[in-house]
Amino acid sequence: MSSCCPGLGRLLVAVATALGSVSSPCPQAWGPPGAQYGQLGRSVALCCPGVAAGVPVSWFWDREPRLLQGPSSGQGPELVLTRADSTDEGSYICQTLDGAVGATVTLRLGYPPARPVVSCRAADYENFSCTWGPGRVSHLPTQYLTSYRKKTVPGVDNQRTNSSTGPWPCPQDPPGAARCVVHGAEFWSQYRINVTEVNPLGASTRLLDVSLQNILRPDPPQGLRVEPIPGHPRRLHVSWKYPVSWPHQPHFLLKFRLQYRPAQHPAWSTVEPVGLEEVITDAVAGLPHAVRVSARDFLDAGTWSSWSPEVWGTPSAGPPPEDLLVGGQPPSRLEAQPPAGSLVPSRPSLQPGPRPLDHRVPLEQVAMLASLGILSFLGLVAGALVLGLWLRLRLDQKDGPPKHGFLGPINAVDKFKSE
Repeated sequence: MSSCCPGLGRLLVAVATALGSVSSPCPQAWGPPGAQYGQLGRSVALCCPGVAAGVPVSWFWDREPRLLQGPSSGQGPELVLTRADSTDEGSYICQTLDGAVGATVTLRLGYPPARPVVSCRAADYENFSCTWGPGRVSHLPTQYLTSYRKKTVPGVDNQRTNSSTGPWPCPQDPPGAARCVVHGAEFWSQYRINVTEVNPLGASTRLLDVSLQNILRPDPPQGLRVEPIPGHPRRLHVSWKYPVSWPHQPHFLLKFRLQYRPAQHPAWSTVEPVGLEEVITDAVAGLPHAVRVSARDFLDAGTWSSWSPEVWGTPSAGPPPEDLLVGGQPPSRLEAQPPAGSLVPSRPSLQPGPRPLDHRVPLEQVAMLASLGILSFLGLVAGALVLGLWLRLRLDQKDGPPKHGFLGPINAVDKFKSE
């Protein structure tokens, strides 16, 4: 494993060294020289640096010239503290009988690491990051070792030796931060994240399986603008842009959710617009409105982003300016012409157009139009039948004596009466 990723190998060697130093007589792998560590509520043995085993020393409490353990105790260079608590933390002085060797030892107490809490998130479909925190506050200096590997299908041969699946180090960005970033991930693959917390008393590991489809959560949209529409006291034009972190690719698009509310109203109204703009048609005249927007993958992968910062806008008051009137009539819609090749439409202009401002047709209107169409068709069919019957009667009268048909019985009765 170290041959394919030497950086990770060096980290693991450092962990082994640190763990080995915990059991050494005078561990020095953590913190400044002379620092030693112990667990709260447990017995702690302090050793005097530079003194061989079996050599008697005197121990003093640095806060006051008080002898804690003399050379006659027979315990050698170690000072044993039973059931250490927070009052035992501090500096201790050890010294040999001849005074040739002396040192200051600083004791810090805490807890071994618990399994860290890890969460991962993908702001786009190419990269993801993981953050972590301690499962329990240890009160001791702590380091984190992070790595990841790509999970393979169960049963595949040489799964353990395939270098294309890792493991690889997950770089902490910036170094020492509680965050690491994986670049160039595959959207349809699964990954296993390894976060190991290490402190002077031990190590604990958390393994987390993630896939980009489940942890995808875009950043909030940017550039939110709320503008009044002249001459329309109940309408606001809202526009926004894709987040900078989302790659502009035609195969991975975003859909949006917009919320707005007038001032002093706690309830939000929600719409899902198509594209990068929306016209609010039911704004409260004269009141400023708060607007915010969020984004999600177009195919519903992952979750919605957090809401963008709120932007306020107030509908216009009064009739539209004269230079916006066309033929004495106010404009009926907004036309937005996006530049070629751009995902963000340009700012709309107020010009008349063939379509109404509100493009959404209520279902009641659609049902009414369908009913009128059916009634018109039935009326045409009935009119055609009546017209055909009337033409047939006219033709029968022009051809002379009526033929035996559906009028034959009536003519026969009249003839019989005349005789």
